[in-house]
Amino acid sequence: MQLKFDFNNMMDAYIGEQGISEAEIAALLPEAKKAYAYFEKNRGAGWMGWSELPYNQAEIVRDIIATAADVRSRFKNFVVLGIGGSALGPMAVFNALCHLRYNELPEEKRGVRFYVEDNVDPERMHALLDIIDVKETMFNVITKSGATSETMSQYLIITDILKKKCGADWAKHIIATTSESKGNLIKLAKDEGFKTFYIPDGVGGRFSELCPVGLLPAAVLGIDVIGLLRGASNMDKACASSDPYKNPALMAATLSYLAMKKGKNISVMMPYSDRLKLMADWYCQLWGESLGKAVDLDGKTVHVGQTPVKALGVTDQHSQVQLYTEGPFDKVITIIGVEHFDKDMPIANGADEFKDVNFLCGHTMGELINTERVATEYALTRSKHMNRTVLLDAVNAESIGELMFFFQLETAYCGSLLNIDPFNQPGVEEGKNATYAMFGRGGYEAKRAELEAAPKKSDKYII
Repeated sequence: MQLKFDFNNMMDAYIGEQGISEAEIAALLPEAKKAYAYFEKNRGAGWMGWSELPYNQAEIVRDIIATAADVRSRFKNFVVLGIGGSALGPMAVFNALCHLRYNELPEEKRGVRFYVEDNVDPERMHALLDIIDVKETMFNVITKSGATSETMSQYLIITDILKKKCGADWAKHIIATTSESKGNLIKLAKDEGFKTFYIPDGVGGRFSELCPVGLLPAAVLGIDVIGLLRGASNMDKACASSDPYKNPALMAATLSYLAMKKGKNISVMMPYSDRLKLMADWYCQLWGESLGKAVDLDGKTVHVGQTPVKALGVTDQHSQVQLYTEGPFDKVITIIGVEHFDKDMPIANGADEFKDVNFLCGHTMGELINTERVATEYALTRSKHMNRTVLLDAVNAESIGELMFFFQLETAYCGSLLNIDPFNQPGVEEGKNATYAMFGRGGYEAKRAELEAAPKKSDKYII
């Protein structure tokens, strides 16, 4: 295990009445044990298919690695067309495990250039097409249903260009990652002969990074995908206990649940590493989309969930930390630290005449960022604001696998404690359905009528 979970600064022994007592944890133990038992009983079933991904993909991984090598040998660019979990996971792992200026490196120092088109902003698509030659590009289209409007609009635009520029060979520029058994994209893949990888039926988008959705882009980039899965397995095994004091993810979920009960309804994710910056984006979808629910499993209206907020240490010490240390007691700040950076940078000697600068000389940037991380923990704790630290020994494939699986387990356990379904997304579906209706998609006439009957905006309130 390369990950440690430090929750000292969530406890009342350190932050007084704003904290959680051991007695409160003890009182919740029966529910925590039920959450663990429910997960273990249902792992691999229903929408918990993600829980078995570290163990059941040996043949798939071999195919992924071989396909990735072929892509690298034939193409200069690799572009993911997707949105939500189909984009955030690949982006986060790319940012964590590749050079921070990867696409700008000279060709001999990197592999294929990598891009993720995770929006339908027209200017973004134009910008991509300005810098790539589609004849030198492999496009990975990722959508389980094959009906995701954003992804399929990208698909239609790109395939039209490919047909015009590549002729009969256009389909060799597409890899489809989709459902094996249903949906539009699998039908297109079979008709056009696309290379295809399958998203398991029990794996939702925000839990999909450790299946072909994330493993193929990672493998194309030369990332150790076996190491990612091994790290996830390590975390899974470290959490094989119904006792929160022996299961870090279950303790994290228990504390998060108790924090919400105390009115701490904002969850700030603040990694102290540029390589982990996009992990906060990935976490925001995982936590927000999973736990933000109006109705519980008994049909009771509850409107639960924490609002996830992303930050970056040290950058946001100079923008957000003022609020976190002196503002309302409505937040849990999760700090992610890295003990050992792959590369460090000595701070040169100089400025002898300025004591308020010269004290830095002889140290390193690694020392400085970690000292500032500890100092932020101290400032938050001193002001009685709840915070916790997830500490990685280093950033590598195994530790990233551990980190992602830790948060996925915490999310599943916390969903059980809240008595909600952490795997559905009815609020997202409502927006999708309204979009379909406004575009005149068949089958959505009732929704269109509902929209047309809604109160019209008043000019009085537009200035």
